[in-house]
Amino acid sequence: QVQLVESGGGLVQAGGSLRVSCAASGRTFSSYRLGWFRQAPGKGREFVATISRTGFSTDYADSVKGRFTISRDNAKNTVYLQMNSLKPEDTAVYYCAASLSPYNDDWRGLDDYEYWGQGTQVTVSS
Repeated sequence: QVQLVESGGGLVQAGGSLRVSCAASGRTFSSYRLGWFRQAPGKGREFVATISRTGFSTDYADSVKGRFTISRDNAKNTVYLQMNSLKPEDTAVYYCAASLSPYNDDWRGLDDYEYWGQGTQVTVSS
């Protein structure tokens, strides 16, 4: 089992940048598929980005493509989400997620991940 702890959230002006991190416990970090999701007030949790075990393959929601970058450092047991050109509509609690499953259709679903962090708040002011 893995424990995930997000950090790096905060308040930023529109157009600014922020990087959130997610540190994982355990020695098998490279075995996990990883993802970032977010949940805005009054809305459901939605997919943001996912990264393969090696880090070579990534996928993004259309709403963040070209602005956000997901990366991982398996030596540091950490996954990152670099967020640039932030917009007020990016305001949400950001969650990292991990899965040991060997295969899923597209890794964009909530049910594709077994483990979740507690979330970190990102607020973008206009």
